[in-house]
Amino acid sequence: MESFTNSNSSWPNLRGSIATNVFVLFLIRLGLGLIPGMTAEAAWTITSILYDSITFLMFHWILGVPFALNQGDFEDLTLWEQMDKGEPFTPAKKYLTIIPIILFLLGTHYSHYNVPTFTINLIALVIVLIPKFPAMYKVRIFGINQKPHTD
Repeated sequence: MESFTNSNSSWPNLRGSIATNVFVLFLIRLGLGLIPGMTAEAAWTITSILYDSITFLMFHWILGVPFALNQGDFEDLTLWEQMDKGEPFTPAKKYLTIIPIILFLLGTHYSHYNVPTFTINLIALVIVLIPKFPAMYKVRIFGINQKPHTD
């Protein structure tokens, strides 16, 4: 299917993408920490929810590519499914899976394992982690986010 480099899905493998990802997280957390009255518990939880929400939309919700260079080859695939030609457990996919887990651990640690905050962080983690499982490749639960096929 893929006879050329899919520039839409190759950027996570580029040098510096991990550092950029961590730097953006640092800026989000720093920005939230500068808000008067914002506790560390709230700042880490909001950082986690923001990151999980943005990456869920970007990697697991939007289908296709933003440019028409591929003859429609990827129109039914999410960015996660396009990455590394669908291979599971590549280095890029591993770090993109580990970051939400680390944010979950930081959020629960700084909230002192407060049950409501733990629950919020856990729900955000589960929502962003389940689509990353290899068993979820090309799976659309209840047909949600499935493109209608026009023959």
